[in-house]
Amino acid sequence: MPRIPYIHDMSEWEKSFSFCCPVKVRFSDTDAFGHVNNTKVFLYLEEARVEFFNKLGLMKTWANPKTENIIVTLDAHCHYLKQMFFGEQLKVYVKVNHIGNTSVDLHYMIKNENDEICLTSRGLIVQVAKSTGKSVPWSEETKEKFKKYLS
Repeated sequence: MPRIPYIHDMSEWEKSFSFCCPVKVRFSDTDAFGHVNNTKVFLYLEEARVEFFNKLGLMKTWANPKTENIIVTLDAHCHYLKQMFFGEQLKVYVKVNHIGNTSVDLHYMIKNENDEICLTSRGLIVQVAKSTGKSVPWSEETKEKFKKYLS
Protein backbone atom coordinates (compact mmCIF):
# COMPACT_ATOMS: atom_id res chain seq x y z
CA MET A 1 0.00 0.00 0.00
CA PRO A 2 1.36 3.46 -0.85
CA ARG A 3 2.39 5.87 1.90
CA ILE A 4 -0.48 8.27 2.55
CA PRO A 5 0.68 11.41 4.41
CA TYR A 6 -2.44 11.89 6.54
CA ILE A 7 -2.60 8.24 7.70
CA HIS A 8 -0.01 7.02 10.20
CA ASP A 9 -1.46 3.55 10.89
CA MET A 10 -3.94 2.29 8.27
CA SER A 11 -5.46 -0.35 10.55
CA GLU A 12 -6.12 2.10 13.40
CA TRP A 13 -7.30 4.78 10.98
CA GLU A 14 -9.76 2.35 9.37
CA LYS A 15 -11.23 1.37 12.76
CA SER A 16 -11.77 5.00 13.79
CA PHE A 17 -14.75 5.66 11.49
CA SER A 18 -18.32 5.38 12.76
CA PHE A 19 -20.40 7.32 10.18
CA CYS A 20 -21.12 5.61 6.86
CA CYS A 21 -23.19 6.57 3.82
CA PRO A 22 -24.01 4.01 1.10
CA VAL A 23 -23.47 5.10 -2.51
CA LYS A 24 -24.25 3.05 -5.60
CA VAL A 25 -21.99 3.47 -8.63
CA ARG A 26 -24.06 4.73 -11.56
CA PHE A 27 -23.27 3.89 -15.17
CA SER A 28 -22.65 7.58 -15.85
CA ASP A 29 -19.91 7.55 -13.19
CA THR A 30 -17.78 5.16 -15.22
CA ASP A 31 -15.39 5.93 -18.04
CA ALA A 32 -14.36 4.16 -21.24
CA PHE A 33 -12.24 1.72 -19.21
CA GLY A 34 -15.28 0.57 -17.19
CA HIS A 35 -14.22 1.88 -13.80
CA VAL A 36 -15.31 4.94 -11.83
CA ASN A 37 -13.86 8.11 -13.34
CA ASN A 38 -11.38 9.72 -10.97
CA THR A 39 -13.39 12.97 -10.82
CA LYS A 40 -16.67 11.27 -9.84
CA VAL A 41 -15.42 10.14 -6.44
CA PHE A 42 -15.57 13.73 -5.23
CA LEU A 43 -19.35 13.56 -5.77
CA TYR A 44 -19.43 10.47 -3.52
CA LEU A 45 -17.46 12.34 -0.86
CA GLU A 46 -19.79 15.31 -1.14
CA GLU A 47 -22.86 13.09 -0.79
CA ALA A 48 -21.44 11.47 2.34
CA ARG A 49 -20.32 14.84 3.76
CA VAL A 50 -23.79 16.34 3.30
CA GLU A 51 -25.38 13.29 4.98
CA PHE A 52 -22.81 13.56 7.78
CA PHE A 53 -23.64 17.23 8.32
CA ASN A 54 -27.36 16.37 8.15
CA LYS A 55 -26.86 13.82 10.92
CA LEU A 56 -25.13 16.50 13.00
CA GLY A 57 -28.09 18.84 12.39
CA LEU A 58 -25.93 21.43 10.63
CA MET A 59 -26.86 21.20 6.97
CA LYS A 60 -30.36 22.63 7.34
CA THR A 61 -28.94 25.91 8.68
CA TRP A 62 -26.18 26.21 6.09
CA ALA A 63 -28.57 25.38 3.22
CA ASN A 64 -31.08 28.04 4.30
CA PRO A 65 -30.83 30.95 1.80
CA LYS A 66 -31.35 33.42 4.68
CA THR A 67 -28.36 32.23 6.70
CA GLU A 68 -25.25 34.40 6.76
CA ASN A 69 -22.67 31.62 7.24
CA ILE A 70 -21.98 28.86 4.74
CA ILE A 71 -19.33 26.19 4.34
CA VAL A 72 -16.82 25.89 1.52
CA THR A 73 -14.21 23.31 0.65
CA LEU A 74 -10.72 24.75 1.03
CA ASP A 75 -8.82 21.70 -0.19
CA ALA A 76 -9.37 18.05 -1.08
CA HIS A 77 -6.86 15.23 -1.39
CA CYS A 78 -7.54 11.73 -2.64
CA HIS A 79 -5.59 8.48 -2.88
CA TYR A 80 -6.96 5.80 -5.20
CA LEU A 81 -6.16 2.28 -4.01
CA LYS A 82 -8.57 -0.01 -5.92
CA GLN A 83 -10.82 0.41 -8.91
CA MET A 84 -14.57 0.77 -8.42
CA PHE A 85 -17.08 -0.41 -11.01
CA PHE A 86 -20.63 0.19 -12.25
CA GLY A 87 -23.30 -1.31 -10.02
CA GLU A 88 -21.13 -1.66 -6.92
CA GLN A 89 -22.65 -0.63 -3.62
CA LEU A 90 -19.94 1.42 -1.93
CA LYS A 91 -19.64 2.49 1.70
CA VAL A 92 -18.39 6.04 2.12
CA TYR A 93 -17.12 6.78 5.63
CA VAL A 94 -16.60 10.25 7.12
CA LYS A 95 -14.92 11.34 10.35
CA VAL A 96 -13.56 14.50 11.93
CA ASN A 97 -9.78 14.51 12.14
CA HIS A 98 -9.22 18.02 13.52
CA ILE A 99 -11.45 20.92 14.60
CA GLY A 100 -9.99 24.37 14.03
CA ASN A 101 -11.38 27.77 14.95
CA THR A 102 -13.13 28.23 11.57
CA SER A 103 -12.35 24.94 9.83
CA VAL A 104 -12.75 21.21 10.19
CA ASP A 105 -10.45 18.61 8.65
CA LEU A 106 -12.51 15.64 7.47
CA HIS A 107 -11.19 12.22 6.54
CA TYR A 108 -12.97 9.84 4.19
CA MET A 109 -12.70 6.18 3.32
CA ILE A 110 -14.54 4.33 0.55
CA LYS A 111 -14.93 0.56 0.74
CA ASN A 112 -16.35 -1.80 -1.86
CA GLU A 113 -18.75 -4.72 -1.35
CA ASN A 114 -15.80 -6.95 -0.35
CA ASP A 115 -14.95 -4.52 2.48
CA GLU A 116 -11.73 -3.51 0.69
CA ILE A 117 -10.53 0.08 0.95
CA CYS A 118 -10.73 1.57 -2.54
CA LEU A 119 -9.99 5.17 -1.69
CA THR A 120 -8.80 7.39 1.13
CA SER A 121 -9.30 11.13 1.22
CA ARG A 122 -9.14 14.20 3.38
CA GLY A 123 -10.42 17.71 2.96
CA LEU A 124 -10.61 20.98 4.84
CA ILE A 125 -14.02 22.61 5.19
CA VAL A 126 -14.21 26.27 6.26
CA GLN A 127 -17.16 28.30 7.50
CA VAL A 128 -17.37 31.73 5.84
CA ALA A 129 -19.71 34.71 5.81
CA LYS A 130 -21.60 35.03 2.52
CA SER A 131 -21.40 38.83 2.65
CA THR A 132 -17.63 39.10 3.10
CA GLY A 133 -16.17 35.72 2.13
CA LYS A 134 -14.14 35.84 5.34
CA SER A 135 -13.87 32.89 7.69
CA VAL A 136 -16.22 32.75 10.70
CA PRO A 137 -15.51 30.86 13.94
CA TRP A 138 -17.56 27.77 14.76
CA SER A 139 -20.06 28.13 17.58
CA GLU A 140 -19.37 26.07 20.71
CA GLU A 141 -22.49 24.03 19.87
CA THR A 142 -21.10 23.16 16.42
CA LYS A 143 -17.71 22.24 17.89
CA GLU A 144 -19.43 19.90 20.34
CA LYS A 145 -21.26 18.20 17.48
CA PHE A 146 -17.99 17.72 15.60
CA LYS A 147 -16.30 16.31 18.71
CA LYS A 148 -18.69 13.33 18.68
CA TYR A 149 -16.96 12.14 15.49
CA LEU A 150 -13.42 13.27 16.31
CA SER A 151 -10.85 10.50 16.23
